[in-house]
Amino acid sequence: MSFISKLRAVSAVASASSSSSSVTNTSSAAPRPAYARNLRVPPAPLHAPNGTPARTAAESSGRFSNGLKEFLWQIEDIGRGSLLDLGAVSQATVTYFIERNFKVYTEDLLAAWGAFLELDFAHAHSLPPDAERPDSSPAAQASRFLASNLRYPAESFDAILLWDVLDYMDREAAQQFLPRITSMMRDGGAILAIFHTRPPEQFQRYRVLDAHNLALVSVPTLVRPRHVYQNREIQELFEKFRTSKTFVSRDQLREGVFVK
Repeated sequence: MSFISKLRAVSAVASASSSSSSVTNTSSAAPRPAYARNLRVPPAPLHAPNGTPARTAAESSGRFSNGLKEFLWQIEDIGRGSLLDLGAVSQATVTYFIERNFKVYTEDLLAAWGAFLELDFAHAHSLPPDAERPDSSPAAQASRFLASNLRYPAESFDAILLWDVLDYMDREAAQQFLPRITSMMRDGGAILAIFHTRPPEQFQRYRVLDAHNLALVSVPTLVRPRHVYQNREIQELFEKFRTSKTFVSRDQLREGVFVK
């Protein structure tokens, strides 16, 4: 079972608990999720939880997001589409999109990527001195990770919440991830991505509060930031998309919406 499959199973267990406990698990979890070997991936998308989760102490009251507004405008005519959230599962985000007739799937990509890097490093250093070491370049690591993760059929999703995942990957690794993510998108679908214009001081998760606002939740660091992407680099990563629009906010976040 892949790292992401294991994580989805853990997220499904957490979602089945009460709404308040689910938020606690999302925002104040340990630096690494528990990966059980026999948990099964739920065959269906997530469902909206009952009730409204309480806001945690580490969660902001919300920030206006031009990127979110543009993203929602791009996908509003899709109807009963499928959305993939590549961040930690959030009741607020799940509920928002399910109420708008989307099937919602979640894959905590950074948690899986961080766990993979730790195991890959440990494996390489456990080999005998005369053994051949695996290629430790970012591109090679990304290729090994993708061999068993993010393995969705082509054109599975109408919308993807990528968040700031790419900031925590070397550019060479991101160049391996983008073709896979692009293949998962249907024509006319949109991606919402966030890029820091300087190295982030805190590791944060994102939640959709409403049609204009995101909550930023500070949590223990899963992966160190690896690269600050310039606008030209972002355009090169998303060169297969027919349109793109970016917004730079006061908090130095660059939000991008990319339409395939």
